[in-house]
Amino acid sequence: MNIAEEALAMIREGMTIGLGTGRAATAFVKALGARVQSGFKIRGAPTSEATAELARSLGIPLVSLEDVDRLDATFDGADEVSPNLDLIKGLGGALLREKIVASSSDRLIILVGSGKEVEVLGAHAPLPIEVVPFGLPLVRRRLAAIDHPADLRMREGKPFITDNGNYILDSRAMPIRDPHGLEREIKSIPGVVETGFFLGMAEQVLIQDDDGTVRVRRRD
Repeated sequence: MNIAEEALAMIREGMTIGLGTGRAATAFVKALGARVQSGFKIRGAPTSEATAELARSLGIPLVSLEDVDRLDATFDGADEVSPNLDLIKGLGGALLREKIVASSSDRLIILVGSGKEVEVLGAHAPLPIEVVPFGLPLVRRRLAAIDHPADLRMREGKPFITDNGNYILDSRAMPIRDPHGLEREIKSIPGVVETGFFLGMAEQVLIQDDDGTVRVRRRD
């Protein structure tokens, strides 16, 4: 059983679930679409326009957060997972909507490969920070002043624009010994919308090893 199938086994018919963004989440959405096409009844709340487009193409009924009070669970990927299941997310560019959908869910379940496990956050992945365009100069100066310089994310020679119309800065001053403190400091900067820290949010992490084995880690 691969990681997408393992995640599907956690879903009951009639649930409303958050649909993540990124490689692992895309594989899960495709597997879910095959289940829906066989008659399985479920509704999804997408975390990005790309995920919404994919889900619609597979026939998965979609809802907005205005349509439901809570989601039963959200299934998403991550860029790094620490030993206590804190995460860095956002390399797919959907960190703000991912955090909103995850916060609207009873459970956040993360799907990753073993290469995403780290001892300390920031070991490999940069920390994405979503920023309103007008605030970009100030935010970059403030980040540099606290020894966390950041690069503006580019795509095809132009700044990457999120689904919310914002920019993303990627900070590479790593590793991060105090993610809670750093998150508070970064979010105090005017112009910062959200960070890629998902701290204390994941209930379970499914990890697929190179041999195909799926391990489950749970928050204590």
